[in-house]
Amino acid sequence: MKPIQKFLPVFFLFFCFSVFSQESYTVNGNQYTLKTEVEGTLTLLWNVIDEEYRFFAKKGNDVVELANTKADGKYQNDYIKTLESLTSDQNLSATKTKLTIESLRNFFNEYNRKTDADYVEKTGGVALETRLGGFVGISNNNATHNPENVFAPFAGIEFEITDSDILKRHGIVFQFRYSFEAEDYDLTYSQLALNYRFKFIHNDKLSVFAQAKLLTLTFSKLAEDNVQGLENLSSTSFQTPVGLGLGMDYKLGNGFLTLGINDLVSPGYETNGEFSIDISLGYKFIL
Repeated sequence: MKPIQKFLPVFFLFFCFSVFSQESYTVNGNQYTLKTEVEGTLTLLWNVIDEEYRFFAKKGNDVVELANTKADGKYQNDYIKTLESLTSDQNLSATKTKLTIESLRNFFNEYNRKTDADYVEKTGGVALETRLGGFVGISNNNATHNPENVFAPFAGIEFEITDSDILKRHGIVFQFRYSFEAEDYDLTYSQLALNYRFKFIHNDKLSVFAQAKLLTLTFSKLAEDNVQGLENLSSTSFQTPVGLGLGMDYKLGNGFLTLGINDLVSPGYETNGEFSIDISLGYKFIL
């Protein structure tokens, strides 16, 4: 079995886990796929829909949206009235509750503790968000057997775990990449990598980040001529730490357009002496 085939089930499992952690709900005749943030007598649901965060409350079988409409240039704070109506049996005030995951989580947990003595609240203060995408690119692969500094195409997929609330500037990325042969470049390789990203510029529309490639597991095959003819030489290698690069995510639809300038510095590799040029372009979905 080829390396790329071996690891596809891993990414399939990641995909399935993320997809099946969500459920579909019908609200005012519209169907939404929502994530569960707090589950109890009063359940908090949310997702990114049409490029904005949308929040919903579920009590019994009824699901209502926590909206914040605007009139005459001012926000009406409709969600506060909705929350106070849903929790009127406990006379809770929602006036200090903001329309954010963390603030809503605290309010929902407080109500659920009051109505259920056995309620165990979600801890940790982190609202995990997962993203799955693909990318293509071109590289001079200066850390491989590439004495002529030939550029070769590559493609891959990545699974990112980040936080939409407290740790939103940080991300962990599992990445699979396959590099193809090119003219005068007879090496192909499959690589699994674990990356860390820090978003030094971050807002709802744009993130610019530094990326550290923490470790890689690489399976390579080199076609080499010898006296017996053409021979395929295979090898497996593990490196850490590996490389530093830059990247950008631009919000587009229910996901992000991604740009990567990878491995600008590669302390974990021996290179061919050429400056690394490794550029990727892709798209990833919010799961």
